[in-house]
Amino acid sequence: MNFQSYQLLHAYNRGIDRGRVFFGRHNYLFFLQKIRTYLHPHCDILAYCLMPNHFHLLLHTDERSVQPVQMGMNSFTALSAGFKTLLSSYSRAINKQEGRTGSLFTQNTHAKVITTDPNGRMHDGAFACFQYIHQNPLKAGLVERLEEWEFSSFRDYAGFRQGTLCDQMLARQRLNLSPERFYEQSYQVIAPDALQSIWEPSRATK
Repeated sequence: MNFQSYQLLHAYNRGIDRGRVFFGRHNYLFFLQKIRTYLHPHCDILAYCLMPNHFHLLLHTDERSVQPVQMGMNSFTALSAGFKTLLSSYSRAINKQEGRTGSLFTQNTHAKVITTDPNGRMHDGAFACFQYIHQNPLKAGLVERLEEWEFSSFRDYAGFRQGTLCDQMLARQRLNLSPERFYEQSYQVIAPDALQSIWEPSRATK
Protein backbone atom coordinates (compact mmCIF):
# COMPACT_ATOMS: atom_id res chain seq x y z
CA MET A 1 0.00 0.00 0.00
CA ASN A 2 1.49 3.30 -1.10
CA PHE A 3 -0.07 5.93 1.15
CA GLN A 4 0.13 9.69 0.77
CA SER A 5 -0.84 12.52 3.11
CA TYR A 6 -4.40 13.90 3.19
CA GLN A 7 -6.13 10.99 1.53
CA LEU A 8 -9.43 9.46 2.44
CA LEU A 9 -9.08 5.69 2.17
CA HIS A 10 -11.46 2.76 2.14
CA ALA A 11 -9.29 -0.06 3.52
CA TYR A 12 -10.56 -3.63 3.58
CA ASN A 13 -9.45 -7.24 3.79
CA ARG A 14 -11.09 -10.63 4.24
CA GLY A 15 -10.30 -14.12 5.40
CA ILE A 16 -8.58 -16.63 3.14
CA ASP A 17 -11.21 -18.37 0.96
CA ARG A 18 -13.75 -16.08 2.64
CA GLY A 19 -13.21 -17.96 5.88
CA ARG A 20 -14.00 -16.52 9.31
CA VAL A 21 -11.53 -14.22 10.98
CA PHE A 22 -13.61 -13.46 14.08
CA PHE A 23 -14.89 -16.41 16.12
CA GLY A 24 -16.32 -14.72 19.19
CA ARG A 25 -17.00 -11.35 20.75
CA HIS A 26 -13.58 -11.31 22.40
CA ASN A 27 -11.92 -11.60 18.96
CA TYR A 28 -13.73 -8.52 17.64
CA LEU A 29 -12.77 -6.52 20.73
CA PHE A 30 -9.17 -7.76 20.53
CA PHE A 31 -8.94 -6.66 16.89
CA LEU A 32 -10.35 -3.23 17.72
CA GLN A 33 -7.74 -2.85 20.43
CA LYS A 34 -5.04 -3.70 17.90
CA ILE A 35 -6.46 -1.08 15.52
CA ARG A 36 -6.14 1.43 18.34
CA THR A 37 -2.55 0.31 19.01
CA TYR A 38 -1.15 -0.09 15.49
CA LEU A 39 -3.24 2.16 13.19
CA HIS A 40 -4.69 4.94 15.30
CA PRO A 41 -1.29 6.58 16.02
CA HIS A 42 -0.69 6.95 12.27
CA CYS A 43 -4.04 8.15 10.89
CA ASP A 44 -7.53 9.31 11.78
CA ILE A 45 -10.18 6.62 11.79
CA LEU A 46 -13.53 7.90 10.55
CA ALA A 47 -15.58 4.67 10.41
CA TYR A 48 -15.18 0.93 10.83
CA CYS A 49 -17.10 -2.31 10.64
CA LEU A 50 -15.86 -5.76 11.55
CA MET A 51 -17.76 -8.64 9.96
CA PRO A 52 -17.36 -12.37 10.63
CA ASN A 53 -15.03 -12.87 7.65
CA HIS A 54 -13.80 -9.37 6.74
CA PHE A 55 -13.40 -5.78 7.87
CA HIS A 56 -13.82 -2.25 6.49
CA LEU A 57 -12.13 0.96 7.62
CA LEU A 58 -12.53 4.56 6.46
CA LEU A 59 -9.25 6.32 7.17
CA HIS A 60 -7.90 9.84 6.82
CA THR A 61 -4.13 10.11 6.36
CA ASP A 62 -1.78 12.95 7.24
CA GLU A 63 1.95 13.49 7.82
CA ARG A 64 2.01 10.77 10.50
CA SER A 65 0.86 8.17 7.99
CA VAL A 66 3.77 8.54 5.60
CA GLN A 67 6.70 8.63 8.01
CA PRO A 68 9.28 6.00 6.95
CA VAL A 69 9.56 2.89 9.10
CA GLN A 70 12.20 0.19 8.68
CA MET A 71 11.02 -3.41 9.01
CA GLY A 72 13.89 -5.80 8.48
CA MET A 73 15.51 -4.97 5.15
CA ASN A 74 12.45 -3.08 3.88
CA SER A 75 11.17 0.44 4.39
CA PHE A 76 7.45 1.16 4.69
CA THR A 77 5.25 4.09 5.51
CA ALA A 78 4.15 4.12 9.14
CA LEU A 79 0.58 3.26 8.16
CA SER A 80 1.64 0.35 5.95
CA ALA A 81 3.84 -0.97 8.73
CA GLY A 82 0.93 -0.57 11.13
CA PHE A 83 -1.32 -2.69 8.92
CA LYS A 84 1.32 -5.40 8.62
CA THR A 85 1.83 -5.57 12.37
CA LEU A 86 -1.92 -5.44 13.06
CA LEU A 87 -2.76 -8.36 10.79
CA SER A 88 0.25 -10.52 11.59
CA SER A 89 -0.10 -10.18 15.35
CA TYR A 90 -3.86 -10.80 15.23
CA SER A 91 -3.36 -13.81 12.94
CA ARG A 92 -0.83 -15.36 15.32
CA ALA A 93 -3.29 -15.04 18.18
CA ILE A 94 -6.15 -16.61 16.19
CA ASN A 95 -3.95 -19.44 14.91
CA LYS A 96 -3.06 -20.26 18.51
CA GLN A 97 -6.71 -20.00 19.58
CA GLU A 98 -8.03 -22.17 16.75
CA GLY A 99 -5.11 -24.59 16.48
CA ARG A 100 -4.44 -23.60 12.88
CA THR A 101 -1.44 -22.50 10.84
CA GLY A 102 -0.82 -20.27 7.84
CA SER A 103 -2.35 -17.03 6.67
CA LEU A 104 -5.66 -15.84 8.09
CA PHE A 105 -6.24 -12.83 5.80
CA THR A 106 -5.74 -12.47 2.07
CA GLN A 107 -2.25 -11.32 1.18
CA ASN A 108 -3.01 -7.72 0.26
CA THR A 109 -5.12 -5.27 2.21
CA HIS A 110 -6.87 -3.07 -0.35
CA ALA A 111 -6.94 0.69 0.14
CA LYS A 112 -9.08 2.61 -2.33
CA VAL A 113 -8.38 6.36 -2.42
CA ILE A 114 -11.64 8.30 -2.16
CA THR A 115 -10.06 11.77 -2.17
CA THR A 116 -6.68 13.47 -2.03
CA ASP A 117 -7.97 17.01 -1.44
CA PRO A 118 -6.56 18.60 1.77
CA ASN A 119 -9.09 21.45 1.54
CA GLY A 120 -12.05 19.27 2.39
CA ARG A 121 -13.66 18.78 -1.02
CA MET A 122 -14.98 15.24 -1.13
CA HIS A 123 -15.46 12.77 -3.94
CA ASP A 124 -19.10 11.73 -4.31
CA GLY A 125 -18.15 8.29 -3.04
CA ALA A 126 -16.96 9.53 0.36
CA PHE A 127 -20.34 9.56 2.09
CA ALA A 128 -21.38 6.44 0.16
CA CYS A 129 -18.37 4.65 1.61
CA PHE A 130 -19.30 5.81 5.11
CA GLN A 131 -22.87 4.56 4.60
CA TYR A 132 -21.75 1.29 3.06
CA ILE A 133 -19.42 0.46 5.94
CA HIS A 134 -22.21 0.91 8.48
CA GLN A 135 -24.80 -0.91 6.36
CA ASN A 136 -22.70 -4.09 6.02
CA PRO A 137 -24.31 -6.08 8.88
CA LEU A 138 -27.81 -5.13 7.69
CA LYS A 139 -27.09 -6.15 4.09
CA ALA A 140 -25.62 -9.44 5.31
CA GLY A 141 -28.75 -10.23 7.32
CA LEU A 142 -26.90 -10.28 10.64
CA VAL A 143 -29.18 -7.65 12.20
CA GLU A 144 -32.50 -5.92 11.54
CA ARG A 145 -31.33 -2.49 12.73
CA LEU A 146 -27.88 -0.95 12.32
CA GLU A 147 -27.55 -0.22 16.03
CA GLU A 148 -27.87 -3.92 16.82
CA TRP A 149 -24.38 -4.65 15.44
CA GLU A 150 -21.83 -4.01 18.18
CA PHE A 151 -18.73 -4.07 16.04
CA SER A 152 -19.12 -0.97 13.90
CA SER A 153 -18.86 2.74 14.55
CA PHE A 154 -22.56 3.34 13.80
CA ARG A 155 -23.55 3.23 17.48
CA ASP A 156 -21.04 5.97 18.26
CA TYR A 157 -22.27 8.36 15.57
CA ALA A 158 -25.92 7.63 16.38
CA GLY A 159 -25.38 8.41 20.05
CA PHE A 160 -25.96 4.91 21.42
CA ARG A 161 -22.37 4.63 22.70
CA GLN A 162 -19.54 6.97 23.65
CA GLY A 163 -16.81 5.42 21.54
CA THR A 164 -13.43 7.13 21.17
CA LEU A 165 -11.80 5.25 18.30
CA CYS A 166 -13.28 7.40 15.52
CA ASP A 167 -12.66 11.12 15.08
CA GLN A 168 -16.31 12.09 14.78
CA MET A 169 -15.64 15.81 14.51
CA LEU A 170 -13.31 15.32 11.55
CA ALA A 171 -15.78 12.95 9.91
CA ARG A 172 -18.59 15.49 10.24
CA GLN A 173 -16.39 18.18 8.72
CA ARG A 174 -15.05 16.08 5.85
CA LEU A 175 -18.25 14.21 5.01
CA ASN A 176 -20.73 16.99 5.77
CA LEU A 177 -22.60 14.75 8.17
CA SER A 178 -25.83 16.14 9.55
CA PRO A 179 -26.42 15.09 13.18
CA GLU A 180 -30.12 15.75 12.77
CA ARG A 181 -30.45 13.56 9.65
CA PHE A 182 -27.71 11.01 10.37
CA TYR A 183 -29.97 8.14 11.42
CA GLU A 184 -32.33 8.61 8.48
CA GLN A 185 -29.48 8.98 5.97
CA SER A 186 -27.78 5.84 7.27
CA TYR A 187 -30.62 3.73 5.91
CA GLN A 188 -30.77 5.35 2.49
CA VAL A 189 -30.09 3.20 -0.57
CA ILE A 190 -26.63 3.95 -1.97
CA ALA A 191 -26.50 4.93 -5.65
CA PRO A 192 -24.75 2.19 -7.71
CA ASP A 193 -22.28 4.62 -9.33
CA ALA A 194 -21.26 6.01 -5.95
CA LEU A 195 -20.92 2.50 -4.56
CA GLN A 196 -18.71 1.42 -7.44
CA SER A 197 -16.30 4.28 -6.73
CA ILE A 198 -15.30 2.96 -3.31
CA TRP A 199 -13.69 -0.27 -4.56
CA GLU A 200 -10.38 -1.22 -6.06
CA PRO A 201 -10.88 -2.64 -9.59
CA SER A 202 -10.52 -6.21 -8.36
CA ARG A 203 -13.28 -5.69 -5.78
CA ALA A 204 -11.75 -8.32 -3.57
CA THR A 205 -14.19 -7.87 -0.69
CA LYS A 206 -17.96 -7.67 -0.80
